[in-house]
Amino acid sequence: MDMPAHRVPPPSAVDHAPLLVEERRRLICELVREREKVTVEELAERFGISLVTVRSDLNALAAAGAVLRTHGGALVLRESDEVPIAVKQKLRHAEKVRIAAAAAALIGDGETILLDSGSTTEEIAKQILTMKLQSLNVITNALNVAVLLAAAPHINLIMPGGQLRPNSYSLSGPQAVVALQGLYADRLFLGVDSLDPEIGLMTPHLLEAQLNAQMLKIARQVIAVADSSKLMKRNLSVIASVEQLDMLITDTGADAAVVEDLRQRGIDVLTV
Repeated sequence: MDMPAHRVPPPSAVDHAPLLVEERRRLICELVREREKVTVEELAERFGISLVTVRSDLNALAAAGAVLRTHGGALVLRESDEVPIAVKQKLRHAEKVRIAAAAAALIGDGETILLDSGSTTEEIAKQILTMKLQSLNVITNALNVAVLLAAAPHINLIMPGGQLRPNSYSLSGPQAVVALQGLYADRLFLGVDSLDPEIGLMTPHLLEAQLNAQMLKIARQVIAVADSSKLMKRNLSVIASVEQLDMLITDTGADAAVVEDLRQRGIDVLTV
């Protein structure tokens, strides 16, 4: 049974329970995304901490690229602003680990898989390292994924090259698209920034969208891996319609109506 969408706990849930710094900052990020704008004073009251501590948290989050710092508070990042991978790794981490475990369970010995860039696909790479596989071909445009898998003797690693986006460790561009044209993959695990049933799979990056579209062309099975915060969001570049998906793996915070809409379109939706 699908659970209600994740929400930042109300003040009563956090006032009397001191939080670890990273957990508090994660909740602040969620609150900024929910409200689009927050003030230092309301954060201090909500989390039961001093104004100095709030300012320190917001400065740290702004330095990491997770929020936009303003005088007296913070604003949500625009859709076109890229959140650094180091920040993405901490956001909804538990959900991403569950999604990654479900995705990795689909991988068979001797297969060729495509791992897109992103923090969720990085978690899939970590899961792969724990699996007892004799051999696996991995095609990836993500430097962080490649570094994780490079030392595994049973993994044949293929990278398409291209231009690096430093914030995401992602390679894309015309060279990468051409490099993929002669390849085939049993499964593509696609990390998406936004997914809207009416519009499709989206990303803020034009070159990334072109590369992702080529990935879909060479994969037998297309699996999107996206936590529930990515659903019903829209972005600049459309990768493909949702009908080109075979499966979506998301978390139990996904809106039930969106999940049902996708299933009605013939997509296998797995919530974990």
